[in-house]
Amino acid sequence: MDVLLTSLFPVIIVLLILASAIKILREYERGVVFTLGRFWGVKGPGLVLIIPGIQQMVRVDLRTRVLDVPPQDVISRDNVSVRVNAVIYYRVIDAERAVIQVEEFDVATSQLAQTTLRSVVGQHDLDEMLAEREKINNKIQDILDQQTDAWGIKVSNVELKHIDLNETMVRAIAKQAEAERLRRAKIIDAEGELQASEKLRQAGDVLAQSPYALQLRYLSTLINIAGERSSTIVFPVPMDLLANLSQLGKPPATEEKSK
Repeated sequence: MDVLLTSLFPVIIVLLILASAIKILREYERGVVFTLGRFWGVKGPGLVLIIPGIQQMVRVDLRTRVLDVPPQDVISRDNVSVRVNAVIYYRVIDAERAVIQVEEFDVATSQLAQTTLRSVVGQHDLDEMLAEREKINNKIQDILDQQTDAWGIKVSNVELKHIDLNETMVRAIAKQAEAERLRRAKIIDAEGELQASEKLRQAGDVLAQSPYALQLRYLSTLINIAGERSSTIVFPVPMDLLANLSQLGKPPATEEKSK
């Protein structure tokens, strides 16, 4: 038995060495290989052979990662306190730089995203935060992409998730929105009155140019009143009669003395 174990021992050692030397990388993985501590190359996907004890390999996942940035307390440019959080999508495009240039690129990207979020959002007013999210998203993405490019990381998208306000600000914004709606309603009402008065003035000018048109307007009004079953009856007075009555009270014109 001892002889059998002694004979199998070298075989077991060889198998263990082969097992530690064989690495299999998936399609979305890359292996950064170091030889005696020095960078040797990026391998994968598929079967990769390394020399045990001399070479080491670090696996790097190339798939897009989702980073949920914790809520950040931010003071806006108009001195409003808000809590903002965001989600960031990024991926490793250069496995060598992601391993060599930065320690734990996930943590570094998260910390950089938090500071950038506070800095960019704090440069805008509250109204801009609520109305121009796409602009803020693009600005944060550009800054992060430039900073992480040296780490071999590509930031593909940034989205603001929530902008939380305290109860006092919520009530103030509600009052402001109500006042804005009232202002618009008054403006629309005033514009309607202005347009109506302009049309009435034009109609009055047209009726003043034709007495018969004014008389027809009187008759149309009388028909409308009669159709409403009213006990009041209105008879239109001819305009010619009013003109003659107005002349009765005037003294006769004196004739010019003949020379």
